[in-house]
Order: sequence, then C-alpha cells, then structure tokens
Amino acid sequence: MYYFLSLLMGILISVMIAFNGGLADTYGVYHATLIIHIVGLILISAIIFLRRENPFKKRHNWFLYLGGAIGVFTTISNNVSFGRISVSAILALMLFGQSVAGIAVDRYGLFGMPKHPFSKHKVFGLLLVLAGIVSMISDFEIIAVVLSFTAGVSIVISRSLNAKLSELTSVRIGTFYNYIIGFLVVIPVLLLLGGNEAPLSEFTFSGNWYIYLGGALGVCIVLLSNITVIKISAFYLTLLIFVGQVFSGIMVDIVISREITHRIIIGGVLVTAGLCLDLVLDKLKAKKKQDR
Repeated sequence: MYYFLSLLMGILISVMIAFNGGLADTYGVYHATLIIHIVGLILISAIIFLRRENPFKKRHNWFLYLGGAIGVFTTISNNVSFGRISVSAILALMLFGQSVAGIAVDRYGLFGMPKHPFSKHKVFGLLLVLAGIVSMISDFEIIAVVLSFTAGVSIVISRSLNAKLSELTSVRIGTFYNYIIGFLVVIPVLLLLGGNEAPLSEFTFSGNWYIYLGGALGVCIVLLSNITVIKISAFYLTLLIFVGQVFSGIMVDIVISREITHRIIIGGVLVTAGLCLDLVLDKLKAKKKQDR
C-alpha cells in the first residue's frame, strides 16, 4: 500500500506543478508561492479545526519545525535554476540529490528515521538509476546544477523532519506546521525579492480557477509524505515518487503541448528498471533469510 501511495504522490506532484506554473505565470513566482501557502494553510487549518486537534498543545525540538522553511528554499532553488538549464536536467539533478540524501538517511537513520542498510546487491540497480539520471542531463551551468542538486537534498530533509514531527503529533499537525512555517518564511522572501512583481493591491482572480488548487494538492502530498516516509526506505520513496512524477508528467506534456521529451522517457525507464531490480533483489534476500 505504501508503495502505491508513493507513486500517487508523484502523480499529484506533476499535476501540482502544472497548476503552480499557471499561478506563477499569472502573479509572479513569489506572489504565487505566497498564494500557494495561504491556500494550503487555510485547508489544513480547517481540517485540524474539524478534527478538534490543538497543534500548540505540546512543544518539541525546534529543528523539527523547519520542514516548511526548507520547502521554501526548494521552491526558490527551482525557480532560479529554471531557464538556466533544461527542465529534464533540473529533474535529474534533484533526483540525484534525493537519492544521495535518501541513502544517507537510510544508512545512518538521520533525523530519527528508521535505518535501512545499503546492501551490496543494490549497486546494480543504483547503476541503472545513475544511467537514467545522466541520460536526462543535456546542459550544464554550475550555479543551476548546484542549486538543483541541493534542492533534491533539501526535499529529503524537509519530508524527514515533517514525518518525524507527525510521528510525535499527527500527520495533520505535521502538515499544519509545514504550511504555517513556510508561510512565515515566504513573507520576508517576498518583500526582499518580489519587488519586480505586481503588488497584491492589484490582485484579481483569474478565470482559470484550477490554478488555485496547487496549495490544496500540496496539502495532500505532505499528508501522504508524512504517512509513508516512516514506513519505507527514503531511497525507495524517492524513486517511487520520481517514477509516478515522470510518467504522469509525460502525459501532462502530451495533453498540454503535445510534445514528448525523449530524454525524460529514457531516464524514467532506466530509473524504473533500477528500482524494480533492487526491489526484486530485496525480496529474494528476505526470502532466503526466511528459508534459513
């Protein structure tokens, strides 16, 4: 079930990116980020209110609340990289960053996550994953490359912190703090960097109502992430989300632009093959242990 939820997260992320892209085109990157957090915060606050949960009842270690702030950094990194290198390169480098961070989290149980030792048999699958990543990179600019890789690492850190906080509270409260902290961070970022965008005083609603749903989808994604992160390996979670994101993203591209990005298809197939190989080898290893 958790593998299916991870694939579902990838699908939702692709749809969310399309909605958020329309929002950014309408209002600008930083104002769109603020709107996304407002919509998400309203939705998760309503859910908590209906569930009669008190997110301020108990305090925990301060760093567990940083998931939302790190998420803002991820969004800004992607925005800076966009246009400097191709979208497929950004996607590949983020996957590489997530894979490296996922292996480290699994190996050492960072941020209080369960340990999943990296077995030697996983090297074969990892080589296929790396081949998929390389096939997707078509251009190179050092700033964008570093930011995209770092954004991938930050995703793993953010979802690990959110999941740990959710484990101590609830998946809803963990999601609430992701959005309220993100909202508080977005405001000064907007004031510092959003000067070239139209002021909020000129805000008007777009006729394309669906572009406002990105924040709501984000809540669903964070909720699913808080459920799945502590249940499966961070490395496998990264690959499953990527597989769902890539192939649903291809479908979105076909519907919107009627174009097919061959680099992404090749990379997606190789990553999927590597993931399947590692999962099969894991099952065979577990079966051998049971037979002994």
